[in-house]
Amino acid sequence: MTQHIAQMALVVKEYDEAIDSYVGKLGFSLIEDTVLEPGAEHHAAKRWVVVSPGESQCRLLLAQADSPEEESRIGNQTGGRVFLFLYTDDFWRDYDAYQRKGVEFVRGEPREEVYGTVAVFRDLYGNLWDLIQPAR
Repeated sequence: MTQHIAQMALVVKEYDEAIDSYVGKLGFSLIEDTVLEPGAEHHAAKRWVVVSPGESQCRLLLAQADSPEEESRIGNQTGGRVFLFLYTDDFWRDYDAYQRKGVEFVRGEPREEVYGTVAVFRDLYGNLWDLIQPAR
């Protein structure tokens, strides 16, 4: 059997602000936004929101936190380590575009490593990502 990771959940504070950031700032595609359960008093509707960078087969399910425990994980799903690795075919194109859109890069300037060109950025909730153009 062939296996691959198709999707992973990313706990977010609010669906629409997450969509604005991942689609608007990072240029991801909105693959799906379906209401699963209508909202009730003091509760937002539960939605199935999926985004993806470019032609990637691995997608992110934006999962709005609905408990104090889930809320405590927003922005720190990996204890402060880099959480996701976004590969690109043109590092400087994407790095420059992200900077123009206000994406916050952390941990110094981009650097050349044996595995490629890399810079660490923070998403709207504080999760750390590597932007990487793999070495050829």
